[in-house]
Amino acid sequence: MSWDPHAYLTFADARTRPAAELLARVPAQSPARVADLGCGPGNSTALLAARWPNAEIEGIDSAPRMIAAASATELRARWTVADIATWQPSDLPDVIFSNAALQWLGDHKALLPRLMGFLKPDGVFAFQMPRNYDAPSHRLMAVAAAAGPWADKLSAIPARVMAPAEFYFDVLAPMAAELDIWETSYLHCLEGDDPVFRWTRATGLRPYEQALEGAEREGFLETYRALLREAYPRRDDGKTLFPFQRLFVVART
Repeated sequence: MSWDPHAYLTFADARTRPAAELLARVPAQSPARVADLGCGPGNSTALLAARWPNAEIEGIDSAPRMIAAASATELRARWTVADIATWQPSDLPDVIFSNAALQWLGDHKALLPRLMGFLKPDGVFAFQMPRNYDAPSHRLMAVAAAAGPWADKLSAIPARVMAPAEFYFDVLAPMAAELDIWETSYLHCLEGDDPVFRWTRATGLRPYEQALEGAEREGFLETYRALLREAYPRRDDGKTLFPFQRLFVVART
């Protein structure tokens, strides 16, 4: 799946805010090595570099275009194209950080202990994931996918389901000396035409859009866009309100 760093950064402040709030709860003082899993175009990595200017920081992402965009910044970091599911650090990190990336990977019961096992003693594993899959913004993708001649081509795309917070406690508690888990519900105030469509098109909608071409792609996108306009109407002041829930986890070994 390809990614567009420019589209992703359309709502840069709103996308980076959860990373900043996650980082604020990370107890590491002077880590030597920090890994940013799913670093994207480097917006979250910039926060890590600012907090720990003496750390060796590595940004890891499976999308070459994202790594190219991150490499074009002036950030002092090492950039690596790699799949989180198979990534192994060359040197054990003190902090593993991930902002809105791990939801794309399956089998969290195996994945998360594996990643946490890479940490040095007294290391920190901190990650944040969207929990918006029951919201109209995401449910309506499946509705639009089944509503036209493109349905067969999109039927294989799995619906994403996020486990409850208690699941993550049970998975990580046996390995954690300290474990902090919380959820935050944001109310994004978006501006412009079809802002929720522009938001999801840069992220969750990509598997659907990239499975289609030509008239089918345009037909699917317009069907989904119309459904979003009903679910998230523009207010009289021109703004669109977009509720968004996220899960945060900070685990110390």
